[in-house]
Amino acid sequence: MIRFTPEAATELEDVLRYLAAHSPEGARNVGARIRQVLSNLSEYPLTGMRTSLEPMRRVAVTPYPYLIFYLPGDDEIIVVGIRHAARDPSSMPDQL
Repeated sequence: MIRFTPEAATELEDVLRYLAAHSPEGARNVGARIRQVLSNLSEYPLTGMRTSLEPMRRVAVTPYPYLIFYLPGDDEIIVVGIRHAARDPSSMPDQL
């Protein structure tokens, strides 16, 4: 099961809203890819790279420049942030 923190849900909405304003098709493509990455995480929760904020992990939304930050669990994945890869990682809110 995938669960979003309120902050992560807002970030996802903001990303897709921004993209839709510039390219509706681009927003659909990025949204579909994010859903695919999240589906893969539900099957393989330790796929993402470790971060300095253990147990938080991150996974890239290739080929798009976005990163999903999440906490793996036995029964659920908690998405704590979605960031453009060019953003300063220190902007990631402390969710632990």
